[in-house]
Amino acid sequence: MAEITEVPSPFCGIGTDDLTIQVDGVSLKVVENGCAVNSPAFEQAITDTRPRVDGKDVSLDAAVAKAAALLKNTNQPVIGGCATDVNGMRALLALADRSGAVVDNMNFTGARNNFLALQDSGWMNTTLAEVKNRCDLLLVVGIDLEGFSPRFFERYLWNKESMFMDDTAKREVIYLGKAPSGTASTSPDGQTALVFECANEDLPDVVAVLRALVKGNPIRVDSVGGIAVADLQGIADKLKAASYSVVTWAAGALAYSQAELTVQTISEMVKDINDRNTRSSGLPLGGKEGDQTANQVCGWTTGYPARTRFSSGYPEYDPFLNDANALLANGEADALVWVQAFNVKAVPPVTALPTIVIGRSGMTFAKEPDVFIPVGTPGIDHVGHAYRMDNVVAIRLKKLRESGLPSTSDVLNAIEQAL
Repeated sequence: MAEITEVPSPFCGIGTDDLTIQVDGVSLKVVENGCAVNSPAFEQAITDTRPRVDGKDVSLDAAVAKAAALLKNTNQPVIGGCATDVNGMRALLALADRSGAVVDNMNFTGARNNFLALQDSGWMNTTLAEVKNRCDLLLVVGIDLEGFSPRFFERYLWNKESMFMDDTAKREVIYLGKAPSGTASTSPDGQTALVFECANEDLPDVVAVLRALVKGNPIRVDSVGGIAVADLQGIADKLKAASYSVVTWAAGALAYSQAELTVQTISEMVKDINDRNTRSSGLPLGGKEGDQTANQVCGWTTGYPARTRFSSGYPEYDPFLNDANALLANGEADALVWVQAFNVKAVPPVTALPTIVIGRSGMTFAKEPDVFIPVGTPGIDHVGHAYRMDNVVAIRLKKLRESGLPSTSDVLNAIEQAL
């Protein structure tokens, strides 16, 4: 039995790097600094070690050969999930290029709300280090931040040391839309967050009115979405008075039509707040299931995010037409490759098409795929790199145990070479 300290996590999005994990053979136990996201992810047991073809155990070589045979004569395969590390995503793109596949990250429909706003008018965003060292007012829009990342406040708001703040306990937190599910947003000296709740579908109006108030425009109603305009005026005044405010949101939580316009309104409001006396920045949440890693690697490889088609012999990006679920539902795809090295519950959609799953050990399926190859998890079974939510840091992931499971990149490279 061994104990490994300063373990980084690829699961939580914020790049937690202070875990202490007890290793007993192939069993792991988070003994320090765990949370509701990281502890279950690290402690997931290995149940599958051998690949399967048509539900029967086979060798890795046989599974790779079968996967290559299924892809060999396809016209439009789809590679979904895209939940892996940097090397895994590089191998995934090489396979997509060789097979002419569409590449679509499983979280892209939510992330699209960010990309559309970014591509249309740009934004001013910050990093986790800047939040830790400068933020004096945090506005959380439309999400329970504690549920998304249980240790966000501990790590980046109530930190004892800060480069540019004398007392981080004086920071202020405001929730707009959803209420927090716990008490992590309460400051060390007992100051609770201000909470202004509204229905998700009312957020576009609420955020639009808040931006108008920041700009000093008159509002002729008393409330919007159940929130008093006077309360929104109070938020606007606080944003303009802060030294360094941060507005954070999760694009995937904005589950309504044209949510990219809400992201754009938030981003434009952040720009409006900045003047000679005040700085403000946005902080889009993400980084789970390898989504930031997928889009980063796809971006530097092709120039586009991870909803890209390779069937023409070059990358073609379309955030709507290259939706894997739509391609499957419309009968436009003829094979599915699902890559998911982190989450055993994130299984592929059920389809009658030939299906190849390169996934974390322990996955159970409503319908057994034609090929299932269990792979090691980056940061547990092999070293690797993964991008955290602010996209500026590639976390160096450690190997914690000897499981004998191949990496995603090894399996995908083998399939690509077999084609």
